[in-house]
Amino acid sequence: EVQLVESGGGLVQAGGSLRLSCAASGFRFDDYTIGWFRQDPGKEREGVSCISSSDGDSTYYANSVKGRFTISRDNVRNTVYLQMNSLKPEDTAVYYCAAALDRPPSCSVAPYFGDWGQGTQVTVSS
Repeated sequence: EVQLVESGGGLVQAGGSLRLSCAASGFRFDDYTIGWFRQDPGKEREGVSCISSSDGDSTYYANSVKGRFTISRDNVRNTVYLQMNSLKPEDTAVYYCAAALDRPPSCSVAPYFGDWGQGTQVTVSS
């Protein structure tokens, strides 16, 4: 059974940092691109970042987080991390990790990702 479990969310002041983790099990982790998406109530799900399968040599960041967020993967621990620095109130959302086999055509399009975690809440206060 494929499982993706997010952790690391919480409440932080603007300018602070959080590190999200996505622990994966039930599939060959190396073969999958892992993405982070976020969704605020009433808004569409937004692709935040992703890291390619295998050695993670390719990464994607949404313009809204470039220079502030860093994605990485540990293929031994089957975990992907999202380091979020200089957080802003507009980063407030539920953050989801998702898996797509090999390298999807786009990291910002949710339907390309077939498996999803339950999400972790990130709240940034002003």
